[in-house]
Amino acid sequence: MILKNNSTGIIEKELYGYTTEKIPVYQYTLLNKNGLMIKILNYGGIITNFWVPDNSGIFHDIVLGFDSLEEYEKFNSNYFFGAIIGRYANRIANGRFTIDGISYQLALNDGNFPNSLHGGIKGFHTRVFKSIPLSTPIGPSLILKYLSHDGEEGYPGNLDVSIKYTLNNENELIVEFFAITDKPTIVNLTQHSYFNLSGDGDIYNHRLQINSDYITPVNNFLVPTGEIKQTEGTIYDFRAPKILGELLTKNYEYDINYVLNKSKNDLTFAAKLESLDTGISMEIFTTKPGLQLYTGNYLNGLIGKFGKIYNKHFGICLEPQFFPDSPNQEKFPNVILYPKEIYNHKIIYRLV
Repeated sequence: MILKNNSTGIIEKELYGYTTEKIPVYQYTLLNKNGLMIKILNYGGIITNFWVPDNSGIFHDIVLGFDSLEEYEKFNSNYFFGAIIGRYANRIANGRFTIDGISYQLALNDGNFPNSLHGGIKGFHTRVFKSIPLSTPIGPSLILKYLSHDGEEGYPGNLDVSIKYTLNNENELIVEFFAITDKPTIVNLTQHSYFNLSGDGDIYNHRLQINSDYITPVNNFLVPTGEIKQTEGTIYDFRAPKILGELLTKNYEYDINYVLNKSKNDLTFAAKLESLDTGISMEIFTTKPGLQLYTGNYLNGLIGKFGKIYNKHFGICLEPQFFPDSPNQEKFPNVILYPKEIYNHKIIYRLV
């Protein structure tokens, strides 16, 4: 069903399936005037497809995912393909934090590690959002809304969340995050797509640059130690572009937070990823202070879209975020949201 069709782009809606609780899930297609096309579910805010042309005009789907809602429900709590992550992206040590002297306990859902990961067992990646398609002067948009109730997954406060996806005619995917609360709580929302700008195979022939001089080192449970460490002279130094295969084939792997070179809340260049196979290049800008680099280390022969097999290093995540375990680290940026405050952040993926 075509919902909007004008000079700035097209929005289509189709039934994608039903959850195990018999809730209908819809897939929205956003198409800009240049032919870029993105498909988004109101289940988990998941980007299922993102079709982009290469230097020869051939289109490639540059994100990993599954073919069916059943697979997303069954497997995506292990992988988080394409999903909106909340209430808190990344890890919180022991699933515990304190606000104004009150302690809160979250579910521990990080495998063998004693952490809360990506919002918990039923984080935002599992929720069905209210969806509002829009035609805007810059391109087609989709607003997703969800009310996370007080105590959901252990988090305090009723958190009213809105996510706005816009595919503009400058070939940018803009993701805007808004949230308000009626009780002090913690918030760290992000988008968790796995990118492969070659459209298939491993990411070894990708070139990566990250606008950062520092990382937050982690312990054996992948939780930050509280240090902020320079990357210069280490395998974590991506200030100048590096080809990933030159590192990943030497058994180096990445699942680490970078401290971005930026002023607080300014929209700043964070990273650039380029496929040397297709020539497709993507720049990322964000208001967030950090960026998680994850190189698909735990992909292990999973069957994904179109019957493709996803092996280790077949996708890369570049997740703008607040730092992992920030509620328990005094030196890290504040992640507490109070009533009457507005959580407002942005990510831009620019295809160049």
